[in-house]
Amino acid sequence: MTLDRFYPIFDSAAWLDRLVPLGIKLVQLRIKDTPVPALRREIRQAKAICAAHGCTLVINDHWHIALEEGCDFIHLGQEDLDTADLSAIRDAGARLGVSTHDKVELARALDLRPEYIALGPIYPTILKKMKWHEQGLDRLRDWRDLVGQTPLVAIGGMSVARAAGAFDAGADCVAAVTDITLHANPEGRIADWLRATR
Repeated sequence: MTLDRFYPIFDSAAWLDRLVPLGIKLVQLRIKDTPVPALRREIRQAKAICAAHGCTLVINDHWHIALEEGCDFIHLGQEDLDTADLSAIRDAGARLGVSTHDKVELARALDLRPEYIALGPIYPTILKKMKWHEQGLDRLRDWRDLVGQTPLVAIGGMSVARAAGAFDAGADCVAAVTDITLHANPEGRIADWLRATR
């Protein structure tokens, strides 16, 4: 598949309901620390929203619920890989995206033949505490050479202004979170992102 160049990540179906209709074609639902019944409702709602707007939905981490709800694209971090049933994911025909931060993780990810590999954080991020410092555009260029034909996603501290540099360094796609959700005008920011990536 060809990934859309713009890949926003949201922590609720409410964000998807608000912003996906503006033209988003690839989106990740990343919800942490939520009871299963509520999580299942969020995933169902997100799936319906994306289906109505021709948007590809990626579910972060919760692969078992995603499969039960008929979702076909899952993103796993390295720690998630330790516990996920990768055979079940593949047997269900689901596509997989994988986070990477160093070459050991990259080798592990490439062995899985994922739909994409994400590298991050490219820039410092306020979203979560990480043991990795910013990777930078030079590391992104290295990853471009190492991943071959596998689509490459740049994530972490990304903004509209930084998107062009990530693309120039070899990213196929740029993921954004707080540049949208903490913006004073998220709808306007989506319009900015679409102009920058289409």
